[in-house]
Amino acid sequence: MASLTISNLNKSFGSVAVLQGIDLEVKTGEFVVLVGPSGCGKSTLLAMIAGLESISAGEIRIGERLVNDVPPKDRDIAMVFQSYALYPTMTVRANITFGMESRGVPKQAQAKALASVAGLLQIESLLGRKPSQLSGGQRQRVAMGRALVRDPALFLFDEPLSNLDAKLRVEMRTEIKKLYQRLAKTTIYVTHDQVEAMTLASRIAVMHQGRLQQFAEPRTVYDRPANMFVAGFMGSPPMNFLPAQIAASGPAAVVLTESEGQAMRLPLPDKVSASAGGGRRVVLGIRPENLLRYDRRLAEEKPYLATIKAPVEVVEPTGAETMTIVRIGTREIIARFEPDAAPSVGETVTLAVDMAKACLFDPETEKLI
Repeated sequence: MASLTISNLNKSFGSVAVLQGIDLEVKTGEFVVLVGPSGCGKSTLLAMIAGLESISAGEIRIGERLVNDVPPKDRDIAMVFQSYALYPTMTVRANITFGMESRGVPKQAQAKALASVAGLLQIESLLGRKPSQLSGGQRQRVAMGRALVRDPALFLFDEPLSNLDAKLRVEMRTEIKKLYQRLAKTTIYVTHDQVEAMTLASRIAVMHQGRLQQFAEPRTVYDRPANMFVAGFMGSPPMNFLPAQIAASGPAAVVLTESEGQAMRLPLPDKVSASAGGGRRVVLGIRPENLLRYDRRLAEEKPYLATIKAPVEVVEPTGAETMTIVRIGTREIIARFEPDAAPSVGETVTLAVDMAKACLFDPETEKLI
């Protein structure tokens, strides 16, 4: 087990810059998830850590060891691929032990490692089968087993669940979490699924257009996103954005600039207002779950509560919750309701906005204020 340090890492294909100035320090035993949209460079970064892609500039260290020019087989890593990459003509047993066989590991040690991993992943009954006789989830367990028997310093996962159906993906996500909790191995995991990132990670590295946008714990990334891209990417549905202005006078408040009739003043915590500056134009960010149906009791519980009346445009029941699209001025935003409290289309609902959870962004740089 080892740490991973990435310093000013760059990657270009010809004149196209794929990764630019990536800096990451992964602690020993951490589970770090690289997340971002397709084409953001996360899989390329993983391939560079594995030694499957060359480095244009910068350094990669596993532990204290510089591995820029070290071949993949000598980096003490194990990788689980999206496509499973199992040998179709070999049994599960042979797939798992093939690497140990190639390295000349004694048969007795192979058998011990195989038994341990098969028990851990609950695939003992599958050892005599071939990949074509397995389900997608079983194949992924075998691919993980092949990585686990190596007992490497670093585990690398490249979108391992993307080929599975929704139900199986949730089940396998839980299995990976349990496995990590048992082994506490340093792990780098690539996904485009922000739910996977939030549920699995010790820390999340959010990437966009080849640059690292934020590297922090899941709760921090969700509650205090570094910029509007992170705020919009992390969360389903995403954060709502409304153009606004910090009140120039009076109690600390943000004034919505795109509303019908009288301007709406929404109270702000003093520290937020002080950091933003009076009169400054901002973008107000509000998570759907922080837009609640107004209840008088809420005002007693939450000191920075504002109310907005908004017509309901669309109602989308999802079972456990109901997504509701409401209109504020010319903007449509999404609120999340309990099914029993959900409004109807055409109704004008009074929303309670929890401003203590709101985020303010600079409209030019899009960075969190």
